[in-house]
Amino acid sequence: MLTELEQRILEAIRQHIEQYEGAPTLVEIGEAVGVSSKGTIHRYVQGLIDKGHLVRNHAGWRGLQLVEDEDEASASLPLLGKIAAGLPIEAIPGHDKLNLMDFFMGPGRFILKVVGDSMIDVGILDGDMVVIRHCQQANSGEIVVALIDGEEATLKRLKYMNDGRIKLIPENSAMQPFVYAAQRVRIQGVLVGQMRSYV
Repeated sequence: MLTELEQRILEAIRQHIEQYEGAPTLVEIGEAVGVSSKGTIHRYVQGLIDKGHLVRNHAGWRGLQLVEDEDEASASLPLLGKIAAGLPIEAIPGHDKLNLMDFFMGPGRFILKVVGDSMIDVGILDGDMVVIRHCQQANSGEIVVALIDGEEATLKRLKYMNDGRIKLIPENSAMQPFVYAAQRVRIQGVLVGQMRSYV
């Protein structure tokens, strides 16, 4: 079982390898996870090597490689092609896999269960699970988790008004937006994914 920081470091290394086709340095890992101490990053990376999640070849830290374990393999499903939601098209089998960990996991992400129907017009239904990326700032138009008066959390579309107030907009044509003074609203995160089971 990995600690939160170990998971964040492993994810930072994975993302860097996918983006740049090579492993990051210790400094780059630290910058990605918000840890300035090179020694701390060294200790955690060595811990991930010791636990079998990483291997390091002769190229030094740039030679870090991910070890595909059974848990990660079991978090992948075959990606067989595309399918139209309008006119039918042929679904063509392929050889790719979609790694659900890459799709949903990441630093600062968590899941909330949706209660209610205030977001049904964008397909977020009662009982759905939404994946949230923790942050304290968001852009107008994003769907956010907002904490009102430090007590009530809600999932709504965010809009900054010209007078400095914040509008939280339900995506349900039967509901009206809510407008608050900016100091009453704290952003807790931004919607990045959604899950629903039909079984």
